Amino acid sequence: MNRAVFLDRDGVLNAPIVRSGKPYPPQTLEEFLIYPEAVEACVLLRQRGFLLVVVTNQPDVGRGTQSMEVVAAMHKYLQQTIPAIEWIEVCTAPDDSAPDAYRRKPAPGMVLDAAKVLEIDLAHSYLVGDRWRDIDCGHAAGCTTFFVERCYNEELRRPPHHYVANLMEAAKLILSLEPPSSLSDDSMLTITPIIPTLT
Repeated sequence: MNRAVFLDRDGVLNAPIVRSGKPYPPQTLEEFLIYPEAVEACVLLRQRGFLLVVVTNQPDVGRGTQSMEVVAAMHKYLQQTIPAIEWIEVCTAPDDSAPDAYRRKPAPGMVLDAAKVLEIDLAHSYLVGDRWRDIDCGHAAGCTTFFVERCYNEELRRPPHHYVANLMEAAKLILSLEPPSSLSDDSMLTITPIIPTLT
């Protein structure tokens, strides 16, 4: 079984658009700004044998206010900038009543789907996010959770296992928690990057 670090996108890998204390996803490729420390953090984790899996809610696609083509362009740029990211799960459900809402965080569907395909041991994997939906998702999937504190105007519903300032801090803490014998240098299988499309 493989071990993974599941990563929320907006607020963990790239800067969200914050209005009135609430984060929103970038609407254009020009607004899609990747955090510099996220690049190094992902390389560090991948080199130590973790699969890196992005799990992101993009409900604006389901609502018709964003196109899947723009989201796909963002993810292409993301994987070009951070090749260590090997898998991307996207949920476009507009709300919790949609047919695919089982994948919409805080539901663990995206994590469970990726774990099935990639043969991931969830009990020995991690999830890093910046919102309550991420932390609840990680708990539901059985992962150790890391909350990136961005000071949004919203509260957590369940406490995370760890609080961190950014992805680099999370990466260093993850590696410190791992027994040396469990870490391997880039020993995981190679996986073809996947960018889901809207069906």
